[in-house]
Formats: sequence, structure tokens, C-alpha cells
Amino acid sequence: MLFGRSKAAALVTVAAVAVGCGPAAERDRAEPGPGRPRVVATTTVVCDLVRQVGGDRVAVDCLMAAGIDPHSYKATPRDADRLAAADLVVASGLHLEGKLADLLGRLGRKVPVVAVADTLPKDRLLPIAADLHDPHVWFDAALWSGCVPAVVEALARLDPPHAAEYRQRGAAHAAALVALHGELEARIGSIPDSRRVLVTAHDAFQYFGRAYGIEVVGVQGTSTESEAGLGDINRLVGMLVERKIPAVFVETSVSDRNVAALVEGAAARGHVVRLGGRLYSDSLGEPGSVGDTLAGALRANVEAIVAGLAGGVTTAAEAQQIATPAAAGG
Repeated sequence: MLFGRSKAAALVTVAAVAVGCGPAAERDRAEPGPGRPRVVATTTVVCDLVRQVGGDRVAVDCLMAAGIDPHSYKATPRDADRLAAADLVVASGLHLEGKLADLLGRLGRKVPVVAVADTLPKDRLLPIAADLHDPHVWFDAALWSGCVPAVVEALARLDPPHAAEYRQRGAAHAAALVALHGELEARIGSIPDSRRVLVTAHDAFQYFGRAYGIEVVGVQGTSTESEAGLGDINRLVGMLVERKIPAVFVETSVSDRNVAALVEGAAARGHVVRLGGRLYSDSLGEPGSVGDTLAGALRANVEAIVAGLAGGVTTAAEAQQIATPAAAGG
């Protein structure tokens, strides 16, 4: 979905070029240079997409730092100034940045604003309510590749002399995401069927589950603004015990509290559940970390999931030691 001077992005043909998704070349607050347009991207995932397509030709300013939850993010006056000073604003869309919606709408009268996930075919999206869709589309690498053309065309309009370069980089990145999709699918396929259940803090991984053949259960709903009740916790503890699920997972941008309650509840019923690792969810990692690109974050997530669900069990004492620090998190 495009606002302001922007128009609906046309899909472009992507070449099947097998390349890797390299590390971010820019810092979160990149300074524009001569001839370099300044692009403000809302989330770290969107920042990575713009960097992959724009390369050194654009200066990318990431509005939200690593570890920030976009569902509950509120813009500061300085953020509003950063957005207003941009040559282009790129958002994720599908109401992920719910509290920024009004600001982005007003901004669109002055600055081009592109919401990349809003350009995806509706029949590929997961509905969550009337006229609302799950916004966590980047967890399906092949589906996220469909967001590349919106960025390519926005940058090409903004910087016509380098349009061919943006299209070339976009085609390569889209092909790399499709290749990554096959890689992740194969790794998840190595988990025994009976253990292929991903339990996380909030329901952000449904596209991941659909794409890679794993059942996904979140303690909270699709948005972290929803609250989990005692009944939700008890229901999930019962499922963990009954199905002998060996691990649950916390997230980098969501409180550990509810997941720790699952570990403790299962232990009280005689079933030991590991904390299988901390997954990147609504945010990528700090610059320089293994998860500072979407490709790196998805690979790290999958390796943690495979290790947690294919691994052995721990003693009750070890489970309590694992759960105690998690309960204090967030």
C-alpha cells in the first residue's frame, strides 16, 4: 500500500540469481551523502529489506532499534521529525505498526510512504479478523520475497539514475530469499513429526508454520497488545504434558514471563520442558550479531528450533534453574 506521492507498486520479474543475504552495510542511523536519498524504515526487518535492495546508494535510518516491539511502539517527537525529513518512508504494513498508523497517514501527504506487506496478494495472507490479516509475513521467506518489488519501484522513482541497479539488486535478493525458503524447509523437516510443535510467547509464527510444516502455538495472540489469561496458560501446559513436547521458546522482543509460566506449570505436573532458545520475532538482532539480517535471523531461529525439539530432556532441577531467570525477564 502506498501513500502520498507514491502509487501502487507493480510487480517486477525477479531473476533466479543464487546469492546470499549479506550483512547490513549501514548502521541504524546512516547519514545521507551526495546523491544518496534518505530512507526511514520503521522496523529492523524492513530496514534489512531496504538495505538489501538499496545497497550503498541509499542512507537507511531505522526508526525502531533492535529488540523493540513494533506492535506497541509509540513515536516520539524526534521520530516524527526523522520521518518528516525523509525522502521516502518504508513501513511493514498490515497494521503491524498500529500506533504509528495515524502519523504515517498524515505523513503521506508530504513524503512517499510505502507499506510493503500491503502489496502482497490477499489470498496469500492469513486472516485474523474482519478485514485484518496477520502482519508477520517475513517468517515465510518466499512470501517476503514478494515485498521486494515495492521497495525496488519506490527507490527507482526516487532515484531514477540508479533504477537499473535497484532492479538488479532486488532480483538477486528475491532469488536469495526463495533459495533460503528451501533451505529452512529442509532443516525443519529433520524434526520428528511428533515433536514438530513450536510454542512461543505470542502468535507471530503462523506464516512460518504454514511455510515449513510445523504446528505453531502462541501464548498471546497475534499482537503483543493482547493479554494471556490463567486459562490460556493452563491449557497450554496441558498440551505440553499430554504431547510430551520437549521445549518452548522465548522471543527477543517479547517478555519471557508467560513462557516461564509454561515451564514451571509443566514441571509441577511432572513433565520437564526446556527453554529451547530465544527466537528473533518482531525484531532482528543488534548490528554485528548473527541475526542482524532477516536471513541470519531465520537461520538462527531454525537452528534453535531443531536443537530444542530434537534434543534430549533435562532433570526437574535443571528445568527450575532455566525457568527462574526467564521469569524475571521483560
